[in-house]
Amino acid sequence: MDWRGLDFKVAPDGISFKIRVQPRAGRNAVIGLAGDSLKVCVASPPVEGEANQACIAFFASLFDVAKTRIALVSGQKSRSKVIKIMGIDPEQFTTILDKL
Repeated sequence: MDWRGLDFKVAPDGISFKIRVQPRAGRNAVIGLAGDSLKVCVASPPVEGEANQACIAFFASLFDVAKTRIALVSGQKSRSKVIKIMGIDPEQFTTILDKL
């Protein structure tokens, strides 16, 4: 996947980036870019934070970090969100994106 249009920010404690979520999908997956955001499908519905929790679990699995190291910075009630992954550097981040 060509992720070079992705808007991500590097901070001393990790990486933050935009996602666009499609809830109630058949599976959890990154399916491409939507503008400057990663387009992510999650199987969970957008009810009582289930899709948000599914996003956190999905990114924790994808980047092989604990769920406690994933934060939903903004967009709790929106399909457009900002995710922060703490404790990874830009090289780790881009290496994993290159494998998608």
